Amino acid sequence: MESILERDNLGAFCRHTHSAVKGIGAGPLAGLAFGAKDIYDIAGYKSGFGSPEWLATHEAAARTAPAVQRLLEAGAAMIGKTQTDELAFSLNGENPHYGTPVNVNAPGRIPGGSSSGSAAAVAGGLCDFALGSDTGGSVRAPASFCGIYGMRPTHGRVSLEGVCPLAPSFDTAGWFARDAGILERVGRVLLGEERAGAARRLLLAQDAFAIAGNAVAQALQPAVDRLSALLGEPQAVTVAEEGLPRWFEVFRLLQGAEIWAQHGGWVSRVKPHLGPGVKERMQWVATIDSREVGPAKVRREKIGRRMNELLAGGAVLALPTVPGIAPLRNTPAAETDEFRGRALSLLCIAGLARLPQASLPVARIDGCPIGLSIIAARGGDMMLLALAKALK
Repeated sequence: MESILERDNLGAFCRHTHSAVKGIGAGPLAGLAFGAKDIYDIAGYKSGFGSPEWLATHEAAARTAPAVQRLLEAGAAMIGKTQTDELAFSLNGENPHYGTPVNVNAPGRIPGGSSSGSAAAVAGGLCDFALGSDTGGSVRAPASFCGIYGMRPTHGRVSLEGVCPLAPSFDTAGWFARDAGILERVGRVLLGEERAGAARRLLLAQDAFAIAGNAVAQALQPAVDRLSALLGEPQAVTVAEEGLPRWFEVFRLLQGAEIWAQHGGWVSRVKPHLGPGVKERMQWVATIDSREVGPAKVRREKIGRRMNELLAGGAVLALPTVPGIAPLRNTPAAETDEFRGRALSLLCIAGLARLPQASLPVARIDGCPIGLSIIAARGGDMMLLALAKALK
């Protein structure tokens, strides 16, 4: 059989950590092919984590990550490892060591990171679905940029054993598909759940739409109207009375502290040559004052309670996944940082409150994709997948 590396003209799959594993038996995913972000362990192979120096300083895995194993046992075939940003610490998908995967639906623009290869591979038709991971938005943002479906599950619902960590209290597995039906089928396997609760009412995050601006709101309105036809007249809500950028500050501090706790020792010992953006962010997380972490955790729990109240009784919150289309490749750092801040002000909601979120490919601006997201209460994952399928 032809290797995916011979067919991959998008730079989506890893040459340096290539591995492929056949599916087992004739399960619910039989006949489907998937890629796995290069942070998931495959027995006998190394995980590169987007970094040549990580690859050089770590051993091959003794066993395959359970999330991958579940997909294999459901009959799907893993055809290769997909590219990731360096240490999975970026939303761009521009890896200075291994290149930038091609975004086929927005030529000349970034695919988004850190699950860049997985999103690019699915969008480009190289596989039926792909595993990524989402800490701050690394499934949802690439899904929006590349015009595909992306699912971030409830925190803790899918095992992250055998997966390179970034910030564990935010880290989730995640997956992409071009088809909502396949997105749901993969969800049934990874979540171990068949039945979906009923979505009962629709909320519109007016503060999130305000951050995204009028052009995004107008582009997403037809999809909002379709959601309204399913769930009834939407209710406009303000998610964060103190402002979503303030929530982003809480997210940024807590995520940064966890990243340094996970990788500070390795960074200090190895002194890897980190690329632009990742280098500066890693330098910043090293300076976080531990005395700030406790109060930020208290604020996070308050945010969690706010979202629990908002989403009680089968409510679904709709908002733009990100505040615009994919930025151009090689955008200057100042512009990238500004967009990143606005994007994370939207993306941090689910991360802080540990909620499931699906990004749906419903619209275009200037010919480029833009996604609408739906968020449910903890455990409402299958409800979101069913709603995505009903909306397609």
